[in-house]
Parts: sequence; structure tokens; C-alpha cells
Amino acid sequence: MSGLVVRRARQTDGSALCAILNDTYESTWLPQLKPDAARAFPGENRPAAYVAERGTLFWVAETDDEVVGFVDWDADFVNALHVRASHARRGIGARLMDMAEDEIARAGYTAARLETDTFNTRSRAFYAKRGYREVDQYPDEEWRSGLTTLLLVKTFDEA
Repeated sequence: MSGLVVRRARQTDGSALCAILNDTYESTWLPQLKPDAARAFPGENRPAAYVAERGTLFWVAETDDEVVGFVDWDADFVNALHVRASHARRGIGARLMDMAEDEIARAGYTAARLETDTFNTRSRAFYAKRGYREVDQYPDEEWRSGLTTLLLVKTFDEA
């Protein structure tokens, strides 16, 4: 995508990052959650808490002076990859993951790990295309959703 800039998040990006997380929640997660989990989400203010804790560690994708996506990882684990629904399927997620995987490998890790859920066929296809394979599954305890979480791993080539 031309005009796309990937950069470290700034303190001033906080509201844009929360908006991206809320957009992802509404477009992807909300339709899947049990009613009690869906009702709890607004009061828990998870996006704001997450951004306050790790937001300045994110790498963001910006186009036309608008933050449209971000990636967050710690060691070899990708905590999050989010792209605004309005900007999906434009290569933004791939560009962010390319950078994250390069940095994870550069740090000496031989693989990258991440989680997604069984219902999220779009993310599962995206990661499978990138070489991730499903290695484990377990109940989604974080959201108390009744959903099943998948652990995905991509081993880097040792050239």
C-alpha cells in the first residue's frame, strides 16, 4: 500500500489505538460472545487498559495521517494485530506482521507464537498463509466467552 508508514506508537496515538480495538471488538468479537460477556466488555474498558499498559510499545500503521492498525509483541509472542475494518485486506496487517516477525527473529527467537480463536476463520486463513500452524487449543478464559482459543506457531527458516 503506497503512503503507508509503519512507526513506533506515540503517547498521542492512545485514542486512535482504543478506537481500533473497539472497531475490532464490534466487527469481530461481539457477534461471537455470550450475552453476559458482551455486556461486561464496556464496563471493563479493556482497550483503554491495554493501551495504557503497552500502547507505547506498539508499532502502528499510518496512512493519510490516520493510524489504521497496530501490532504488539513481547519476546516471541505476538499479543495483538489489529487493522480497522475499513482498511482490511489492503496489506496493512501483512506489513505489520512482516515487521514483527523480522524483529522477533532478529532478537534470536526461532519461532513466533500467537493466539486466535476457532471462530475467526479470516485470521486463521491469514496466519496459515504466512506459515503458522495450529499447535494447541484451549478454552478462552480471558473473555469467559465459551469460545476456543488456538495457539499458532511459525518457525523461522534457519538460513
